[in-house]
Amino acid sequence: SGKFIATMFRNPRIKEAVTEFLNERDGLMLGICNGFQALVKLGLLPYGEIRDLETESPTLTFNNIGRHVSQIVDTRIVSNKSPWLSEVELGDIHAVAVSHGEGRFYAPESVIKELFKNGQVATQYVDPQGVPTMEMPYNPNGSLYAIEGITSPDGRVFGKMCHSERFVDGLYRNITGNKDQKIFVSGVNYFK
Repeated sequence: SGKFIATMFRNPRIKEAVTEFLNERDGLMLGICNGFQALVKLGLLPYGEIRDLETESPTLTFNNIGRHVSQIVDTRIVSNKSPWLSEVELGDIHAVAVSHGEGRFYAPESVIKELFKNGQVATQYVDPQGVPTMEMPYNPNGSLYAIEGITSPDGRVFGKMCHSERFVDGLYRNITGNKDQKIFVSGVNYFK
């Protein structure tokens, strides 16, 4: 579905509307799971604009385990330069649901290092000690450098694999840890 969404957004009228929304109206975009896939396929992540992709452009591909995964994982805030993360602190760890078959973030090492340098890597999968890891079950898809979410250069476009929208107070009572990444509150506060 991420590829389907990306195809729709490449329609010239929709592409023009998205460009106006981001550049002239100071809008925000959030893509979770398939939405993240679409933002990457469009180039909105990590470049901040709809563009043709190059061979070195990041992608999201099949999980290392070769099947769908559905569980709760811990992620750590690596950068909060995005308006979507204005209500959290660097290093905060959140227990968040994942459910996907194609969530492994992949890019050449040089591209990944540039994303870290620019503060565009927003969140990483971590082990119980809060350390980024490639190990299952903590990094459920094998994402390189344990990357769970990234932003555009200005932070207004944010994409992530974990389903932050699935949390409401009272849910996950048997799961320890902080579950509210305050993404939606942060988005609303951006426009206040």
